[in-house]
Amino acid sequence: MQRIAFIGLGHMGGPMAANLARAGHAVRAFDLDAGAVAAAVAAGAQAAASAAEAVADAEVVISMLPASRHVEGLYLGGDALGEDGLLAAIPAGALVVDCSTIAPASARKVAEAAAARGLAMLDAPVSGGTAGAQAGTLTFIVGGEAAALERARPVLQAMGRNVFHMGDAGAGQVAKLCNNMALGVIMAATGEALALGAAHGLDAKALSAMMAVSTGRSWATEVCNPWPGVLENAPASRGYAGGFGNDLMLKDLGLAAEAAMSAGAAIPLGELARNLYAMNSAAGNGRLDFSSVVRLVAKDA
Repeated sequence: MQRIAFIGLGHMGGPMAANLARAGHAVRAFDLDAGAVAAAVAAGAQAAASAAEAVADAEVVISMLPASRHVEGLYLGGDALGEDGLLAAIPAGALVVDCSTIAPASARKVAEAAAARGLAMLDAPVSGGTAGAQAGTLTFIVGGEAAALERARPVLQAMGRNVFHMGDAGAGQVAKLCNNMALGVIMAATGEALALGAAHGLDAKALSAMMAVSTGRSWATEVCNPWPGVLENAPASRGYAGGFGNDLMLKDLGLAAEAAMSAGAAIPLGELARNLYAMNSAAGNGRLDFSSVVRLVAKDA
């Protein structure tokens, strides 16, 4: 059992904190949303009145926040979650793990500040969505020192199934952005393919079943199919509610574009996908699952 501070209890962080509590860890949780804190307490965590209170005697500090500015604000200062910068309040020797998806440069900046205070820090963004967070089957994509990862591994394995070490600080974020850029492109292409088949009178479920065992096979055909009624548990079959929001995919594609620019890399399909999700957001679908991008080519989807 370890004493764990968990900060950020949204759609991903809440279930992750709950799984840690179920695994027997002493979890002290904080979020600006009192309802999210109450849900964590119901799952076995202890409530904290502030981020500083949450980390007071923590051995491991985990954060799951929306964007780079929130992570930098929390740890370095200037954010409502930690105006003075939470790094100053974290006990010496504690391990810090940020599971947010943020800019690699931000991850490196915070990790360097943590190291200056003698704290080991990992960037460990996740893949697997809300279903994976709830089931405890997430994939952790980690950047940072190998020794710090070995310290974190038992904690990560209470929340996920796979752990990949990608390199030094920031490498986890780069790898996560590569994965999500590919996912965004594949989802948009899968939606177009199903829309084309439907336009010719094909049954989307039969077309998806064929693609799922053919060369068009992907997570989009088998797990999060973008066509309503094909997969009962997919967001598309419940009005695109839940899942991974279109605006979150748009954010990640923007981060991928920034990462590409900083490295002088070309991502023509990534940029095209970014424009498609921006169009979908402008059409009023920003809060829906990102598979709703199919609505750009199939208005009745």
